Amino acid sequence: MRKDDAVYLGQMLDMAKKAHALINGKQRADFDGDDALKFAVAHLIQIIGEAARRVSTESQQLHSQIPWKAIISMRHKVVHDYMDLNEDVVWDTATKDLPKLIDQLKKIVLGT
Repeated sequence: MRKDDAVYLGQMLDMAKKAHALINGKQRADFDGDDALKFAVAHLIQIIGEAARRVSTESQQLHSQIPWKAIISMRHKVVHDYMDLNEDVVWDTATKDLPKLIDQLKKIVLGT
């Protein structure tokens, strides 16, 4: 694995953990009623996508269990479609997809 790839994968893991920590124990109503939380989670998802975009094609192919295209596509939605960003998608990403991603990235980054 390229040195830069290790950095980007580590950043993906760190940002996913931060986003998960922000929503851990929260209900959807908490999310809907807290603009700062919504912005923070969306921004962390954006960073995850940006880091994913920078992981080499070789590493992406080597770790094909990671949904690279979906992660990068989500980054594009947050950045470019911010006026029409679907909060249901952000919530589902944070509550359903990020825990799986964290587990996958831990195996890659930490070897656990």
